[in-house]
Amino acid sequence: LASSQGGLLDVLYHDNFVYFTYSHNHGERYSSTAIARGRLIDDTIKDTEILLIAEPKINQAKHFGSRIVIRDNHLFASFGERGKGMIAQDPTTHPGSIIRINLDGSIPKDNPRFINQPTWLPEIYQIGVRNPQGMTFSPFDSNIYISNHGAKGGDFVGIVNAGGNYGWKVIGWGGENYFGTKIGDGEPFKEEYDKPLLSWVPSIAPSNIQFYNGNMFQDWKGDLLVASLKFHMLVKLDMENSQIVNEEIILRGCKMYKKPCHGDNTVGRIRDIETDKKGRIYIITDEPESALWRISK
Repeated sequence: LASSQGGLLDVLYHDNFVYFTYSHNHGERYSSTAIARGRLIDDTIKDTEILLIAEPKINQAKHFGSRIVIRDNHLFASFGERGKGMIAQDPTTHPGSIIRINLDGSIPKDNPRFINQPTWLPEIYQIGVRNPQGMTFSPFDSNIYISNHGAKGGDFVGIVNAGGNYGWKVIGWGGENYFGTKIGDGEPFKEEYDKPLLSWVPSIAPSNIQFYNGNMFQDWKGDLLVASLKFHMLVKLDMENSQIVNEEIILRGCKMYKKPCHGDNTVGRIRDIETDKKGRIYIITDEPESALWRISK
């Protein structure tokens, strides 16, 4: 496994298989985002096989992306652009894309390559993303949604579209480079690229996302929960007809108040969200001493 932002990146159980993404170490500081699976037998993962290793291998251990979702027996995965910017506009490479494969790693025959994007790699479904660290399936409209890190501003939530292009690094969704220069010509959006449903300036560093489909918080049903690393907060996006109509912060960590973080009730960088059958919400933090929190009535 690669170091820095690398390691074991996502895990998903489906139909007796455990699917996972990780940073594949090629040696000499080169690495790739990779997808693998194994059979779960008696609490042990056996018969592990690699389904896909992103190409090209890159000598930076960051922006792996790596979230996975299964819809209609297809596996979707987000691949970050590994800090290489315009590589996200090259559909003959994997970095900066959303990929779609069959559960055994083979290629669906209705992927964009075979419909309207003949120059794309056959497993690529959408291009032009920077570092998508959140991905979820909506049981309400059957779309797949991602959260994506911009640079200095420009984080966004958007829908995964077959054959689409979110435009990185021609555009930056309202953000700028970390050293203060424009991304492209400075225009946040362009008509020829997919437009996010919502973008944040300044950045909130969104991590995983999930639609709330529980019964404990009835008014939240159908809304999208977004975890924030940077501001230690949980955001709820009210959804109507696959559009965001309101944004509400439902949990604020100490960093939101610009106060020192200490004490037993301190929520840190929120990495992931899950709900249980009772509708209770669980969040896990990404800290040297991580914690699992539960939100309930």
